[in-house]
Amino acid sequence: MTSPILPGAEPWSHVGDTDHGAVVLHGFTGNPSSMRGIATALAAKGFHIEMPLLPGHGTTIDDMLPTRWADWAGEAEAAYQRLSQRVANVVVVGLSMGGALTIRVGADHADIVGLVCINPVTQPQIAEIIEMLRGLADGGTPVLPGIDSDIADPDAKQNAYDGTPIEPLLSLLLDGIEPLSREYAEMRMPLLLMNSPHDHVVEPVQAEYLADRYGGPVERIALERSYHVATVDYDKELIVESTAEFASRVVAPS
Repeated sequence: MTSPILPGAEPWSHVGDTDHGAVVLHGFTGNPSSMRGIATALAAKGFHIEMPLLPGHGTTIDDMLPTRWADWAGEAEAAYQRLSQRVANVVVVGLSMGGALTIRVGADHADIVGLVCINPVTQPQIAEIIEMLRGLADGGTPVLPGIDSDIADPDAKQNAYDGTPIEPLLSLLLDGIEPLSREYAEMRMPLLLMNSPHDHVVEPVQAEYLADRYGGPVERIALERSYHVATVDYDKELIVESTAEFASRVVAPS
């Protein structure tokens, strides 16, 4: 039995008044509170919205410990399926791990018209990092310090877990990113890639890794004033406006 959902972490399903929709995906240890501004801005433009709460998130960290990439990717896919029954044109938007899930859904559905990735996890880690994480987990350290506080704005806060569970992190890297990274070159839909040069959680080079290998057109925006959780940081309005403009353009190309 899972714990109650944290205030503000609730999923959101919205019926719009156009033939367009967006799947909106939060990050590792986060929840929909970090993405709500994007979702509501797209809804204001008539988009249908599916913004799921990924399994193990938005309650307590104990609920996340048994979850793995297959659980999160499965929920992202289910959100896409719910949305695609209502609309003809789908855009997927994600932050951090949500960015990786965005690419996963895009790789699985070539008819998606556009992807938006914000500080996405994209690059396989070297063996030494994997071995270090595996050693910590095997040695009885299930949780590392959290990543939720990587925000430049001192007045902003993400309502996320204060720890990083190691086994789920290993699943993200090994089950998620490792195979996904081999599919970037085959993808063709437009990608809006926004990343923070001062990200202290996902190295900025990961955005370059994706941009260099992606098979479709890539638009880039630097989030110069923000850290990792940029959707609640100083550049949040830039992110919302850029996402809304990109999404409106790719669903109705001239």
